[in-house]
Amino acid sequence: MDGAGGGGTLSEIYQSAKRLLLRTRDALERLERLECSATAAATGGLDSPELSTSIRRDIVQIQSLCIEMDRLWRFLGAKSQRDLWRRKVEQVAEEAESLKVSLDKYSSRNQQRKMEAKEKAELLGRADGDSAHVLRIFDEEAQAMQSARNSSRMLEESYATGVAILSKYSEQRERLKKAQRRALDILNTVGLSNSVLKLVERRHRVDKWIKYAGMILTVIILYAFWRWTR
Repeated sequence: MDGAGGGGTLSEIYQSAKRLLLRTRDALERLERLECSATAAATGGLDSPELSTSIRRDIVQIQSLCIEMDRLWRFLGAKSQRDLWRRKVEQVAEEAESLKVSLDKYSSRNQQRKMEAKEKAELLGRADGDSAHVLRIFDEEAQAMQSARNSSRMLEESYATGVAILSKYSEQRERLKKAQRRALDILNTVGLSNSVLKLVERRHRVDKWIKYAGMILTVIILYAFWRWTR
């Protein structure tokens, strides 16, 4: 049975992550086609900041879902189920990381193009309105890209912190299990010791009665012998 979290069951979160992966992959392909298009370089490229920002936002959301799934699969009862979901979550996380790397490469290429265009505009001394408009668009896109990268970096740090906390929780749970087993062993040992003590006490009482009976029997024999010798 799947674990349940604040965002739904493990299966539901996994399906949401897969849908986001598909949407993000398609959007990234559109962005790369836009980059390769000579027409887009001239006009349509103005829409690329919104598209790239949307892609990065989806990647951040996928990584957030991975954190939630990584927490949930650890509470599954069967080890086979835990292993299966661990591999699924790792696969989603790897695909998200691959998309992030592709987007970062695009952002780097785009930033390089903007720098080259800016340097060219400065060298040519273009001070007209069209040049100022292009530079303003480049600056806005650069700010949007930087903001998206900052958000992604913060999520990565949160993801690492969440994994560390879950790892500590798992270690503590193992230590508690060991302590419980040791306590049970001690209780079993105490129970065995009590049984041995009871057996010793019974043997002691039997030995005491045997001693008393022997003493009485000896007195009777001595008295009978005394009477017989008179």
